[in-house]
Amino acid sequence: MSDIRNERREYSRVELDLPVEVHQGGSVWHQRLIDISLAGASTGRPEVWDAQYNEPFTLVINPGSSDQLELHAYLQHVESGRLGFSVQHVDQENITPLRDLLGQHLDPELLEADLRHLTD
Repeated sequence: MSDIRNERREYSRVELDLPVEVHQGGSVWHQRLIDISLAGASTGRPEVWDAQYNEPFTLVINPGSSDQLELHAYLQHVESGRLGFSVQHVDQENITPLRDLLGQHLDPELLEADLRHLTD
């Protein structure tokens, strides 16, 4: 099943194990990042998960060596132990840290192709 899902992906994903804070309203869940792309991210699923599925989330990722990354996202799917988010827009302030993070793990040509696709 994951092969089928990967075939449908528009952007390259990078598997990363980093701390991520999932914010919604006044709630914050401290989780681990599973993977990330220019258009989405997956995190672990909290044991207690009482979020509003139709409301936006903010994912705050601290990659350690670079700037903190803040992504505004919507929940797309919930699996056992995993949450999948779709990033609708990356603002100017966060595109550079996201590009830098992905650039550490992706072939430069692949990242450039993803960035071109993002702006099309």
